[in-house]
Amino acid sequence: MTTRRRAPLFLRPSWWSGRFASWGASARSAAERAETRFPVVTHLTARMISVNIFDSATRLAAQCFLTAVPLLFVVGAFAPKAVRDQLISSVSAIFGLTGASQDLLEQVYRATDDNLREATGLIGALMVLLSATACSRAMQRLCKRAWLVPRSGVRIAPWRWLAWIGVWLCLLMIQGPVRDGFGLGLWLAVPVTMLSQILLWWWSQHLLLGGLVGWRPLLPGAVLTGFAVTALFIGSKYYMPRAIDKSLTEYGSVGTVFTLLSWLIVLCVAIALGVTTGAVLAREPWLARRLGDAGPRWAAAEAGPRGRADGDG
Repeated sequence: MTTRRRAPLFLRPSWWSGRFASWGASARSAAERAETRFPVVTHLTARMISVNIFDSATRLAAQCFLTAVPLLFVVGAFAPKAVRDQLISSVSAIFGLTGASQDLLEQVYRATDDNLREATGLIGALMVLLSATACSRAMQRLCKRAWLVPRSGVRIAPWRWLAWIGVWLCLLMIQGPVRDGFGLGLWLAVPVTMLSQILLWWWSQHLLLGGLVGWRPLLPGAVLTGFAVTALFIGSKYYMPRAIDKSLTEYGSVGTVFTLLSWLIVLCVAIALGVTTGAVLAREPWLARRLGDAGPRWAAAEAGPRGRADGDG
């Protein structure tokens, strides 16, 4: 009489179903313990999902590429030669353009100088400036999502979009000497770039949120964004020249466009992560106590004059 040999445990479906059930229970238990011990992880994950980080960052990058970049060419066409040369230097420093790619940028600016000035005129230049506010509006939507500002009932003055574009252009003009450490090297360029980026994103959040969030709660997001942007700028100094030169050699100017757009997407993802993470951390009890924030101010903004009158009564 022959006896049937039993299959090994790991080949039995019942064994695997039991193991999967055990692993699932362990994962749920670990997640519950993490939520209990580190609630900030849960809050941050939920906020990232609500903000839709990659979608928001891609939209922001697209608006920068379609509206802000044409504005640079219009400014270069109407600005004096010294300002145009400084703009070329700053754009080259930001994107890490060297060699053939930098020569291409200079050729584009010189070729479009007189033609673009004649074609657009003053009215056209103003229209380009107004269309560039799409970039600031996209940035504003990102900040409002990160801070859970309600869409309805809160009005933020449109002049803030133009102000953000204007300050952004002024800071862009000086990025060339800043990235060079004012001629003293990287040891000065890194802290100056980091400090300027922290101040920029601290002020940007306050401006685009219309003062609905106090200055101190905005500081964590400004610091995180400043660190992330500075790290990308340093990395781009070593990576972007090779990537752009390779794409320029293999695909021509079209390859350069895709490389720059990819870099913009990565930059906008870093900005979105920094702002959103800072908004979550600023509302955590252990940090909110130190920041001394009284809480969100859009409830009063939504109430309006009637709400303030009721409160005074």
